[in-house]
This record gives sequence, C-alpha cells and structure tokens, in this order.
Amino acid sequence: MSAVSKSTDTVSANERVYRSLRQQIMHGELPPGEALTLRGVAAQFGVSMTPVRESVRRLVAEGALTLSASGRVTTPELGNERIEELAAIRALLEPELAGRALPRAYPALIDRLRSMNANTDQMVVKMDASGYIRSNLEFHRTLYLRAQAPAMLAMVETVWLQLGPTMRQLYRQMRHSQRPGHHRAIIAALKAGDKAALQQAIRNDVTQGLRMLTV
Repeated sequence: MSAVSKSTDTVSANERVYRSLRQQIMHGELPPGEALTLRGVAAQFGVSMTPVRESVRRLVAEGALTLSASGRVTTPELGNERIEELAAIRALLEPELAGRALPRAYPALIDRLRSMNANTDQMVVKMDASGYIRSNLEFHRTLYLRAQAPAMLAMVETVWLQLGPTMRQLYRQMRHSQRPGHHRAIIAALKAGDKAALQQAIRNDVTQGLRMLTV
C-alpha cells in the first residue's frame, strides 16, 4: 500500500469514528457520565488507536466529551447552570433560524415536517429515548436548513451535541401524556406564515423540556 493510500485510509477512519461517535452522543445513545476507553472505542469500530485518539480530541474540543486530568474520558454530566446556559443559547439562535427559514417554508416542507412529527410521537409511545431525540433534532434541522445560515446552524448543532446525554435523561422519564404540542404549534405557524408565533413556538419547544431537569 502506498503512503498516499495509507494517509487516505487514516483520514477516512478518523472521519468515520468521529462522525459515528458524535452521532451517538448527540442522539443520547450514551448516558451522562458514561466512561469511554480508547481501546473499547477502537474495538467497537474495528480501527487502530490513532483515529480514536483524534476523534476523542475533536469531541472534547466540542464539549461532547470531558477529559479529566488523569486521562479519563466521559460523556458530560451537566449541572443546572450549564443546562440553563445551553437552553438560553438555543432560545436565542433557534428562533432566529426559524424566522430566516420561514420565507422558504413551502407546502412540501410543511408536509414533510408533519410526517416527521408523527414519527417523533411514535418514539414517545415506544419509550425510545434515543429515537425520540434523533427524530426531534431531524425535525428542527430540516426546518433550519431552509434558513441558509450554515454558521449559525453549526453553532446550534454543537449545543445539541453537548446536550445529547442530558436529553436522554429527560426523555427516558417523559411519559406520553407529558409530550408537549410545540411541534404542532411550529407547523401551524409555518402554515400561517406567522413569524412571531413561529419563533415563540420554537422558543417554547427548546426550553420547556430542559427546565424539567433544573427543578
């Protein structure tokens, strides 16, 4: 194998491990405070230690993992102040993204969001916390992509990433009867072309659930 091929394979392994591990954390597949070993991650993905170290380094930099002075790697355990801070960031950025998306919220998008919301509700019925988080974030991402503001969306996704394990904790204790109707309010505001109502529905959706964890 040539040096170029080896380099390409390393980059490919780095990206594969990083993206897969990032997705697991963002979707709440790992609980808060979960310890990860480099050897364990390497065995999971069938790679050497090098791409694992690089992936963990990137995720620590994004706040998705924590690295102790002793070298122990864990998913974050967020205190009330940190949860409130991240919720405040979501409440600032996500209504702005939704408002920017509104002029391009065509009927096909609204129909797609309605279908996605039905799937999200099914995840609650099944008590599938990770499935719920995945469906919920995809609902929001699908809308925000219409904002055509990639830098802002990247910032929001970093917040989602840091909150992933904590959101798992929240949704595992949520019963179907507690499922709020914020997505339906979002869809209704999009259909009506009501920017103020849309932004308020988004703000309610991204903050009220997290408040349950800080009481």
